[in-house]
Amino acid sequence: MSPWQAFAEAITRRRDAGHETVFWWRDDDAAARTPALERLLSLCYGTSVPLALAVIPDAAQPDLFDCLREGVYVLQHGVDHRNRAGPTEKKTEFPAAEPDDAALERLRQARLRLARLAGSRALAVLAPPWNRLRRELAARLPEAGIAGLSMYRDRSSPPAVAGVTQIHTHVDVVAWRAGRGFIGEAAALALAMRHLAEAPGPVGWLTHHAVHQSDVIEFLGRVLEVSRRAGARWASARELWPSA
Repeated sequence: MSPWQAFAEAITRRRDAGHETVFWWRDDDAAARTPALERLLSLCYGTSVPLALAVIPDAAQPDLFDCLREGVYVLQHGVDHRNRAGPTEKKTEFPAAEPDDAALERLRQARLRLARLAGSRALAVLAPPWNRLRRELAARLPEAGIAGLSMYRDRSSPPAVAGVTQIHTHVDVVAWRAGRGFIGEAAALALAMRHLAEAPGPVGWLTHHAVHQSDVIEFLGRVLEVSRRAGARWASARELWPSA
């Protein structure tokens, strides 16, 4: 059985058992209207599949928001996406050395800037760079006006936080430690099927338009087609975070 057939059948079996398959799509590192982003948005618009676009607030250019259409919502991708990690830390914008109050104020100001630029498309949802956020800081996100959090499930996620809805991604299609190319159809579909079996809620697909080649775009197009034909539904960020 081919990986594509196995993927479609996994969705169909869930449907026949009375379980809806819900996917969602997050793309990171947006800041400007680039050819790479426009290729991704063309796929999104051509298939009418909603997209959660994680935008870097301090780097965001006003023309970015001119090309966003129905179904595209903006998440807050940190503040400036600058690595501030200490000598013993992995890459993070929010290191242990930064006081929580200072980090929260940066996040609050960045949220307000995105709201001014993106209007009703902007959701008060944080997608931290490198999918890393200290638990202590996550617990105080409502103080910065942030009502949602999205990270990567294979990384350590903060525990439940009052007032913060956590919905994470599960399938990252980039091979970050092997040249930043495509991880391949079989590996990506296997990840999706694994999380279909394990994840209690929506399964998130994570992309990074700036590093994608044509093989990733073609793969994503086929994922959208095959999954919907098999009975899956793609949810918008507004549906996932209705109060954000």
